[in-house]
Amino acid sequence: MRKVPNNGNLRVTKVAYPLGLFVCLFIYVAYIKWHWASATQAFLGIPEVATGARRDQQSRSPPGTAARGPEVFYGIMFDAGSTGTRVHVFQFSRQPGETPTLTHETFKALKPGLSAYADDVDKVKEVFEASPFLVGDDCVSIMNGTDEGVSAWITVNFLTGSLKTPGRSNVGMLDLGGGSTQITFLPRFEGTLQTSPPGFLTSLQMFNRTYRLYSYSYLGLGLMSARLAVLGGKEGKPAEDGAELVSPCLSPGFRGEWEHAEVTYRVSGQEAAGSLYQLCARRVSEILRNKVHRTEEVKDVDFYAFSYYYDLAANVGLIDAEKGGSLVVGDFETAAKYVCRTAETQPPRSPFLCLDLTYVSSLLHGLGFPGDKVLKLTRKIDNVETSWALGATFHYIDSLSRQKSPTL
Repeated sequence: MRKVPNNGNLRVTKVAYPLGLFVCLFIYVAYIKWHWASATQAFLGIPEVATGARRDQQSRSPPGTAARGPEVFYGIMFDAGSTGTRVHVFQFSRQPGETPTLTHETFKALKPGLSAYADDVDKVKEVFEASPFLVGDDCVSIMNGTDEGVSAWITVNFLTGSLKTPGRSNVGMLDLGGGSTQITFLPRFEGTLQTSPPGFLTSLQMFNRTYRLYSYSYLGLGLMSARLAVLGGKEGKPAEDGAELVSPCLSPGFRGEWEHAEVTYRVSGQEAAGSLYQLCARRVSEILRNKVHRTEEVKDVDFYAFSYYYDLAANVGLIDAEKGGSLVVGDFETAAKYVCRTAETQPPRSPFLCLDLTYVSSLLHGLGFPGDKVLKLTRKIDNVETSWALGATFHYIDSLSRQKSPTL
């Protein structure tokens, strides 16, 4: 679930944005067409799983009865970035009065991206309004970090069955992107609701239930932005006079270059008394001080973690790179200490690995996760990508159904 942060909920049709802004924004577009299974299935290459079930049910119906089979409908989500657009086509099936079931997903990646429309931004919405599909007024918009976190929470809880099975415990979601990081879970204790800072709670209505979620997106605390801050740089600005960024989180004697957000920085390690891990942990603590809210309830909720959490864990062998796996939060600290200690005496295979692992360990601790807390790291659940796209589509479908559409 890769992402780039946004700090507002803007509409494409109201504001014209410069080209540079598209580099750091994702726009999501959803439109739903409701119908019984038709030739659209063949056009999209979607198997007639649900259609077959409907025929079977009809064939078993007593003579003279008109049994209604499962309703089949589709949701299409465009994850539109600056250089390309990722299209998700979801097929759902639903028996009358029941929660929909995801029966198939089709995924395509297309180019060019939104940067090609830099001189005609409002053209994006015009294309969808001219389409034969049902397009709501809020279908084209810029997604902020909290919306993405909530949508990812819906995805994970839908795929794990938590939304469909009454009484089943919900799971939380952790996502670490390049520019921002999100945490979302459903609090069970009133104390969490009462002590949460303003802006950390959001209401979500799904399947005739209202969920009051703890959800927050920390802009600037994604791995790449945090790395820059730890190195002493400023977002989007090269060092004055090309000066080096000297950091205690890099191996002594290391010198190199690092490109971030189209800016190239010269970086180097430094000689200092003390272990590399201790020096780096101290620097990371300075960056995170008073930046994240700690809540004790996270220790009582099962969490899935994605993106750079997954990548870093796979990089150092904490989980299988293809299948994912589970670990405890303390494993990140153990790996950080080992990597940092090794980097003191020999050139590391990745110069930033000590810094990144130390940062992740400190971030999780700052959010309230104890060292023995188990996290599940995966890219797919039941062969479905754990991206925000499915959750956003599902939420949109549910919103349509609550508008009492005659076809629902």
